Amino acid sequence: MPKKLILDCDPGLDDALALLLAHGDSDLELVAVTTVGGNVSLANTTRNALQLREYFGFDDVPVAAGAAGPLTGPVVDAAYVHGASGLGNVTLAEPRLAASEIPAVDLIISTLAEAPGTIHLVATGPLTNIALALRKEPRIVDWAASFIIMGGSYTRGNTTPSAEFNIYADPDAAAEVFRAGWTVVMVGLDLTLQAVVNEPIVARMHALGSLGTDLVAPLATFWTNPLDDDWDGQALHDVCAVAYLARTDLFVSKPARVEVETTGEFTRGMTVVDFHSTSPNAIVPTKLDVARFWDYVHDAWGTVTPHG
Repeated sequence: MPKKLILDCDPGLDDALALLLAHGDSDLELVAVTTVGGNVSLANTTRNALQLREYFGFDDVPVAAGAAGPLTGPVVDAAYVHGASGLGNVTLAEPRLAASEIPAVDLIISTLAEAPGTIHLVATGPLTNIALALRKEPRIVDWAASFIIMGGSYTRGNTTPSAEFNIYADPDAAAEVFRAGWTVVMVGLDLTLQAVVNEPIVARMHALGSLGTDLVAPLATFWTNPLDDDWDGQALHDVCAVAYLARTDLFVSKPARVEVETTGEFTRGMTVVDFHSTSPNAIVPTKLDVARFWDYVHDAWGTVTPHG
């Protein structure tokens, strides 16, 4: 039986490709998509999710809009990475179908409640929706079959020297989520920076036909880092989180205690990771089987025929 999942996301270049993987892998069943403000505004992340739903062809999966900004503090975004729209230079048709009338938090709770222990929760954006869902219904900790995030790091950040973007965008939410009593699979930068889109990977993307040339490769190559002299390509961070659900065998992981810094002048948003803790609350993937990862992702993406 396919593993069912809710994808809470902020599309976003790599969120879009994570959605493609969640839809394309026959061993996964995408049952709901919820959006959050993050990489770009909530209006844009929701529009992007609706456009991608129709382009990929999963029209029967509900898309629900969630939190526009963090629990506290200023709204930040990463439009400088993802482009003003969130999808780089890719332009998709305006969606025919509307978002769900049910708010994202309520859709997360009701979907998990309907089938406790059978639906996995994957979050690839700021954790605001998840924290709000926990506040409203703490039992989702027990109802979710597993909980996987893309976020954090056990070494350095990418938004500040200490903090990765998804955690930095709402560290208070992240702190609540890590302390909620479940085991969080933290697919962080140390892992995702191993999934780099270099020239051979770009060539494989183009081999997917129109899907590759019109969407996958443009999304996966939009961002370049002019400050990185060793730049070898964009990393597909969020794809790794979905891949973990389907193919845990591709990852080497360690248990750890993860706490989120919420008050530090220079460290707000830092994930403090203790691999020697006697009270772990997380599983932290540290090593990726890169060759097999790309084989898996390429094959799953290749099952999708774009619409429009």
